[in-house]
Amino acid sequence: MDETPGLDTGAKRPALARQRQTLILERVREQGGVRVTDLVRELGVSDMTVRRDLELLDERGLIEKVHGGAAAIDGSALFEPGFTVKSGLMEAEKGLIAASAASLVAPGTAIAVSAGTTTYALAKRLTDIPGLTVLTNSVPVADVLYRDGRSDQTVILSGGVRTPSDALVGPFAVEVIRSLHVDSVFMGTHGMDPRSGLTTPNILEAETNRALIEAGRRLIVLADHTKWGTIGISSVARLQDADTIVSDSGLDPAARTQLASSVRRLILVDVIGGDVHIIEDGVVGQPPKPVKFGGDR
Repeated sequence: MDETPGLDTGAKRPALARQRQTLILERVREQGGVRVTDLVRELGVSDMTVRRDLELLDERGLIEKVHGGAAAIDGSALFEPGFTVKSGLMEAEKGLIAASAASLVAPGTAIAVSAGTTTYALAKRLTDIPGLTVLTNSVPVADVLYRDGRSDQTVILSGGVRTPSDALVGPFAVEVIRSLHVDSVFMGTHGMDPRSGLTTPNILEAETNRALIEAGRRLIVLADHTKWGTIGISSVARLQDADTIVSDSGLDPAARTQLASSVRRLILVDVIGGDVHIIEDGVVGQPPKPVKFGGDR
């Protein structure tokens, strides 16, 4: 093991190679990238040792070495950026998608909202809907509803182990979710693909999201156009398992055709004009109205 020059005798023992490399991968997943100087300080090893670790991880195709550190590989099935990093991506699209999805929520209903930055944008638009019950495994979603929601709203936070995207996952979360039933599930996704369906880079989150889907009568997916063609390591559901997909006008024509043939309703928001386009059962329609519960799909 290499120790950082100048460390006092009482300083923490430097980590073993496997421990160091695991931590480096965790930091890259959470933050999208790491700096050598930060790793030297956190791991208690030399600059040279950190660079050797980065070289090895780069050779294995797990990260990409860059000047002064390392970055996540775009499109990697293992990459899951942290909540803060993802919040800064596609903000306009997420806001419009969230607003359109919020119009599908009727007062007095019970819904589930999965973790994610687009679903967090949705939560901020649910605070004024009366009598709403919200089941969520997202810490930020619960926070905004607890803080800004109406007094007649009920928020149920699943509990569980926290992921880089601030999702609560694992057996405890799954057990809580499976004991409840909701009208609709509003779910974000890491990726959408015709063959792999809706996917995530976190296996435990996939299991928790599947439990959310099973708890609801209908699934509404919120996904900006950059999610098309992205594949995470674990599949959550097939495209056709979704009742509705809400995306944006950046979605290419081939993807629109594929999605429109897979789900009952495809909603596309125009980022420039703010218009809403709906393809329902293959027919272009009008802007969505709140979902009416109690009848057939």
